Amino acid sequence: MKFDRIPIGKFSLMTHLTQKALRIYDKKGLLVPEAKDAFTNYRCYTYDQIERGVKIRTLSWMGFSLDEIATLLDAEEKSDSATISVLMQKRCAHTEKEILRLQKVQQVLLRQKDTLELYSMSVSEPAIKEVPQMRVLSKKEIGSYEVTIGKLIEDLFGFIESRNNLRNNLKMTGPCMFICHDEEYKETGANIEVVLPVSGSISTDNFEVELVTLPAATVVSVIHKGPYEEVGVAYTRLFEYIKNNDLKAAGPSRSLYLNDPNEVCEEEFLTEVQIPVKPL
Repeated sequence: MKFDRIPIGKFSLMTHLTQKALRIYDKKGLLVPEAKDAFTNYRCYTYDQIERGVKIRTLSWMGFSLDEIATLLDAEEKSDSATISVLMQKRCAHTEKEILRLQKVQQVLLRQKDTLELYSMSVSEPAIKEVPQMRVLSKKEIGSYEVTIGKLIEDLFGFIESRNNLRNNLKMTGPCMFICHDEEYKETGANIEVVLPVSGSISTDNFEVELVTLPAATVVSVIHKGPYEEVGVAYTRLFEYIKNNDLKAAGPSRSLYLNDPNEVCEEEFLTEVQIPVKPL
């Protein structure tokens, strides 16, 4: 066997890549053995491929998918620095987001300590109430809850504060509200509507903002205190109440943001969640 013919086991030790991973990379064309042993016909790696193997291992450790790794290695061969920069920035942004998520997980773990009663003290007792019809500004968009709700709220505030609408004495009469039109939770592609109760006339040629009437409804309501991503426990409490009291949901849920997230810490965020109901 020639010196530069490296069998898969030895190459695995050299690159710290498992043989299983190497076989996957081979099938995907990401790292294909370049040599063949003359006596056994086994395909072997070469010393020139060690650097590529180490790069693949490092990029995988950084969180890049196999398709992204293939794109990066191809871009490197073509001296395509623009593609490399775009993918690196994308991974950096995702990493920053994951760091924030893990910090929040740490806060929850420290807060909960030795109990699995997760967030149970953060939700008020459910109550039934009558909500009158409301005149609201509405804007809709397909997207992710985390990004799109905040964006639509900013858009509606910007619309109210435009020169013509200030002149027309357009004013908020209640908190911002997210209306969920989907029947299931969606990480992306959610059908999101944000509304803002208002009084006064409007002046607009912006057809993305509508003035509509939100119908009156009988709702079951709770108030959640804490970060927005923990509000799911409010829905759990509400649906338990609906089930135990012979009710059924009668329309899309509403989430009302009762304080300004720019003025209070996450632990003090107040969100009222309402589900319209009717008897079974």
